[in-house]
Amino acid sequence: MAHVDEEIASQPECWRRALDLTPKHLPEPGERVAVVGCGTSLYIAQAYAALRESLGQGETDAFAASEFPAARRYDRVVALTRSGTTTEVLDALARTRSAETVAITGDPATPVGGAARHLVPLEFADERSVVQTRFATTALVLLRAHLGAAPRDLPEQASRALTEPLPEGAPDARQFTFLGTGWTSGVAHEAALKVREASSSWTESYPAMEYRHGPISVSGPESLVWFLGTPPAGLPEQVGRTGARVSVSDLDPLADLVRAQRLAVRLATGRGLDPDRPRHLTRSIVLDGS
Repeated sequence: MAHVDEEIASQPECWRRALDLTPKHLPEPGERVAVVGCGTSLYIAQAYAALRESLGQGETDAFAASEFPAARRYDRVVALTRSGTTTEVLDALARTRSAETVAITGDPATPVGGAARHLVPLEFADERSVVQTRFATTALVLLRAHLGAAPRDLPEQASRALTEPLPEGAPDARQFTFLGTGWTSGVAHEAALKVREASSSWTESYPAMEYRHGPISVSGPESLVWFLGTPPAGLPEQVGRTGARVSVSDLDPLADLVRAQRLAVRLATGRGLDPDRPRHLTRSIVLDGS
């Protein structure tokens, strides 16, 4: 069994622990906040930023850490970094001058401990696989709980996601599109990344209503179009007319992401790939000369 299989299966318990945490130093209502991360952490940052703003808790921007505008004024900068060693994240924190800084990390005994003023450690959700699963989802559960927007039955929904069937025909698809709205657009981007990096599949992701502005042209009988959350009215029917398979679930979008993680691993193993070690990737990106 790959490490990622065990890490995917452990998510219900990780989420349960996250719901019971009462971390300090996370953004308070009214603060102007920037959230930075790379790869998976960027998409979790996007989901959190959109959700926080939609709840009226304050202006919230999400940035790839390498693109963080350090000269812009924020009350708080939140960095998401599983490894605590990612070069761009450490650089973004170093360039932050006036804002409070806090890092959510799986390993506090790393350079991020000296780069951020405050730490929120999630050691119990750290991972061995290169592919991120439980750390990212656990961080978003924690952030949603802090916003008062995490259903208490999320762990139970994650357990359902571990056993419910994958979308019909999904393992046989050759092209995958993931769609979300609002905060679930970030979840859709993360689902696409999982399938792309683990299995080298052709995957795309968009805000749902953007799908009709060009991306629909690639859909056909070998496609799977997967909605994370409630789809816009009429859109699944339009997708169906392309011949593509359509997935809509009643699970919380974050729990439905667990199903996408399972699909990524199944596709990888079916193609003889190691889902723990995607080609050209490492667990932490540390740039030469840093």
